[in-house]
Amino acid sequence: MEDSEFHRPESVLVVVYTQDYHCLLLERVDPSDFWQSVTGTLLWGESPAAAAAREVMEETGLTPTTLVDSGIGKRFPILPAWRARYGADVQENLEHLWYMEVPEVCPITLNSKEHSAYRWFGLEDAILSVSSWTNREAFERLRDNDAS
Repeated sequence: MEDSEFHRPESVLVVVYTQDYHCLLLERVDPSDFWQSVTGTLLWGESPAAAAAREVMEETGLTPTTLVDSGIGKRFPILPAWRARYGADVQENLEHLWYMEVPEVCPITLNSKEHSAYRWFGLEDAILSVSSWTNREAFERLRDNDAS
């Protein structure tokens, strides 16, 4: 049910990477030292595909031309710090996993309200650097060549 007062408990995670597995990570403004791939909440009435494209543009400035839906959705508890954004009965978020290959490492235009820095990591370093388990699993799927 749509309720514009609260966030929709559904999001996208978009792993941006190059053919030689350099992976883009963004550092959140709050909490600091929280590294992640492109992420964002679906707007009410928005499809996961539209949200993935919108979030890539908003968070990186890149044009999303090669988004691939993994078909994987992960549920996880909403952290107490963010629970007030959702309705009182909402405890979990559903995150849809997407991949986007880019031709090469490139400059990123950050949304300074959300992120303070970006960096292209090697795949193994990205696995070790991300803050969420769903992001770690997404990189492990990429490493195991199962990102389709």
